[in-house]
Amino acid sequence: MTKRIVRREGQQSLSFTSPLLARILSSRGVLSSDDLDHSLRGLLAPDSFLGIRKAATILAEALESDSSILIVGDFDADGATSCTLMVTGLRAMGARQVNYLVPDRFKFGYGLTPEIVDVAVQFKPDVIVTVDNGIASVEGVAHANALGIPVVVTDHHLPGNELPAAAAIVNPNQVGCKFPSKALAGVGVAFYLLSVLRAELRNRNWFAHHPEINLAEWLDLVALGTVADVVPMDQNNRRLVEEGIRRIRGGYCRPGLKALLVVAGVNPKHLTTRDLAFSIAPRLNAAGRLQDMSIGIECLLADEVRAVALAENLDALNNERKEIETDMRDMALAHLKQLSLDEETAAGLCFYRPDWHQGVVGIVASRIKEKSHRPVIAFAKAGDGELKGSGRSVAGFHLRDALNSIATRHPGLLLKFGGHAMAAGLSLFEADYERFREAFDKEVRSSLGEAKIEQVVMSDGEIAEPVTVRLAKEIERAAPWGQGFSEPEFDGKFEILDQRIVGGRHLKLLLQPEMGDPVEAICFNHGGLAENRHIRCAYRLEVNRFKGMEKPQLIVSVIL
Repeated sequence: MTKRIVRREGQQSLSFTSPLLARILSSRGVLSSDDLDHSLRGLLAPDSFLGIRKAATILAEALESDSSILIVGDFDADGATSCTLMVTGLRAMGARQVNYLVPDRFKFGYGLTPEIVDVAVQFKPDVIVTVDNGIASVEGVAHANALGIPVVVTDHHLPGNELPAAAAIVNPNQVGCKFPSKALAGVGVAFYLLSVLRAELRNRNWFAHHPEINLAEWLDLVALGTVADVVPMDQNNRRLVEEGIRRIRGGYCRPGLKALLVVAGVNPKHLTTRDLAFSIAPRLNAAGRLQDMSIGIECLLADEVRAVALAENLDALNNERKEIETDMRDMALAHLKQLSLDEETAAGLCFYRPDWHQGVVGIVASRIKEKSHRPVIAFAKAGDGELKGSGRSVAGFHLRDALNSIATRHPGLLLKFGGHAMAAGLSLFEADYERFREAFDKEVRSSLGEAKIEQVVMSDGEIAEPVTVRLAKEIERAAPWGQGFSEPEFDGKFEILDQRIVGGRHLKLLLQPEMGDPVEAICFNHGGLAENRHIRCAYRLEVNRFKGMEKPQLIVSVIL
């Protein structure tokens, strides 16, 4: 595969920061210090949020009538935090009958299906509220309506051609919604609904007899779910995430999250978005991938005593997930080596083995995408002759739109599908796998073209000064980074002073930059030693904190 480093263009004339940081920030659209104001006073108002006042009215009336409210969540970290937030928020506002239900991904799949509605009936709900799902649940909502149960849908996924006949829909991506940020995660949508519900209850004088809550107490959940779902980090999301991280750093977070930080070995005082994304979210997701996401939700809802045991359980599940993932990834990589990625037929990649674990195919797709820089979909058996696939994409290829195009051109090929530009899921009959593989490859070739199938690493240029802890901390303080506001990556020339393999597959390096002292570096999953003594590489700069010591460290992504 061709690898190429392309440098971003940025200016160095921002007066409020250093030349290096000015170059980084200006290339991401930052023009003034106001763009870095992450305080909540600048948070977008919900006035233009379609459906949110109707939803708040329904919930306010449910509280006043002491009705039973059932939250139906999703089995990923965004779904878990959304569910925890909605349950916590409603209970804090005085709701006495609040329960939750998360579909078993292996039995029911995603969303409010008619089958899940039948399970929900056991809770005798007066109202169902979906979080991080529901926008595609046309049949499920219809079934709930037939049973006399109104449904409030809160979601952020892209809607299909038909909307469910819900009592209210709160989704910034639905047609007609003028809320400026389309990048909210499911937990962000839930947060906004609770804020409007609080305002509605104030108007009803509810808090004259019930304690009024501080919405900021829930921002730890909002930060975790937003980062975990890899939604674009627009300014509104950066406000939510930064304030949530500040609270966690200050020790103001729920016991379950504290316990997860402990088992992950993360010091909350130095918490970053990468810690949430790569240390906390995977442990939470492990429950939904291998067993039942209710374990993760219960951890986030738990008091200090229960939280420790639940966090340790999630840590064990994550270790099990890693073992399964490693075996599946190695199988896929072995198959990948047999392919000629220069051929037309290798534009879009599909992988399937009958013994693969359904809950881990998304991670495998992500790992293979990183290796091949091609859109990838990995499949596993789902029972009854069906396969479930999870896909990951590359820049310039909208995966969900591609699946929609395939479904249009090949009626009946896809049983269901949904998702985003960079990640999507689908199901089909096992007998149709080869037909889909060919259709997917054709769609990728048609959309991308062979010229774009290469690994392009966007760089913020060279660091024209010694690499120091001070410099790493300066970059760290400009966070939060994320999708659409990417963490700075640099490129430069180095001499390898020492190199060795650690952990079986990671390349540990001691590099001599063109100026300054030698600096430690690591290239994860590199698999072997670098062939040349003098290299050019792309890297991130971070602070390596170990046993009270602080050193600069390069996280290398590409070696040329």
